[in-house]
Amino acid sequence: MTLDAKDPVALTKALIRCPSVTPHEGGALTLLQEILSPAGFDCHRMAFTEKGTPDVENLYARIGHDGPNLCFAGHTDVVPPGQLDAWTVPPFAAEIRDGILIGRGAVDMKGGVACFLAATMRYLERTSGKQPGSISFLITGDEEGPSINGTAKVLEWMRLKNQRIDACIVGEPSNPTMLGDEIKIGRRGSLNGHIIVHGKQGHSAYPHKAENPVPKLARIIDRLSATVLDTGTANFEPSHLVVTVVSVPNTATNVIPGRAEALFNVRYNETWTRPHLEDHLRGICDKAASELGARIELSFSGTGDVFLTKPGPLVETMVKAVEATTGRRPALTTGGGTSDARFIKDYCPVIEFGLVNKTIHQVDEHVSLADLETLTRIYESFIAGYFAKA
Repeated sequence: MTLDAKDPVALTKALIRCPSVTPHEGGALTLLQEILSPAGFDCHRMAFTEKGTPDVENLYARIGHDGPNLCFAGHTDVVPPGQLDAWTVPPFAAEIRDGILIGRGAVDMKGGVACFLAATMRYLERTSGKQPGSISFLITGDEEGPSINGTAKVLEWMRLKNQRIDACIVGEPSNPTMLGDEIKIGRRGSLNGHIIVHGKQGHSAYPHKAENPVPKLARIIDRLSATVLDTGTANFEPSHLVVTVVSVPNTATNVIPGRAEALFNVRYNETWTRPHLEDHLRGICDKAASELGARIELSFSGTGDVFLTKPGPLVETMVKAVEATTGRRPALTTGGGTSDARFIKDYCPVIEFGLVNKTIHQVDEHVSLADLETLTRIYESFIAGYFAKA
């Protein structure tokens, strides 16, 4: 039976049935290409690789040659289903029960991809494909993974090919309880820290012959955890540091380890830039190490800096589309984790709006059929509003 590309439920079911657990394509991008190409989209499949990371397939598809180019960004990769016998239905069967579609990726974010695709097909049919500009899809298979061989590299490929995008909507599930709750207009930055305290291994019966790094590490991470970074801004909640891992290379209770280490993550707002924050945290650690007589190593990593898309035409168009469809005026927020919007913001204004996120990454991840239809109508209204202004 031919798949109706204007039906978000049929599309979501078909995508869920593609077992595209990161980094495997699982047939999901092929399915999208088989729908988009006959509809007139110029499709580019590309695989990127980097040493130490899995190869990842991606898709960029565009209809139209003129500007503005409205881009939808999303991903078809999903997290593993986890314990299979905990699911009430097979995670890739895409079964419907009592108006609910259950399956891995139903919300994060195959449902969002399906809704924007259905909305685009409805809009193109309604306008006979004569929109004043272009519509494009940037779909990666690497959002749930290292995020190295996906969106960031597709964007660089687009830059080299003069494929400019003028505005972007990322279809991540952005609503906490119901459609129309929130539009994300920015994200906090995310910085990872790794601290090592060096000591001297020895027998616990003779502590004076060893140098125990554990108490010193504990005192350092206590200072980090107790540090108030800021009190928040008008657009962002306060920055915070969370220690996530503490470990020693030792399992014996009668051995003082030779080193101890900890990992921490900082979610930070526009008060900070990454270099400024790194310098501040290094100063705290160096001061504590000096007072404690500790020998430390400190390193940082991270892939996304803080950003904000200030209210303007893009944000206002989505607000109006949501309000017209649901009757609710969405809040403009910046909370939550990270998304591929952190890469896109360097190329064009970007916002995030998608399904309800209550069941993402959970057993029996699910979405209501009503929400799939409502989100499709929101997206169609948004597309029409965007090109009306163009």
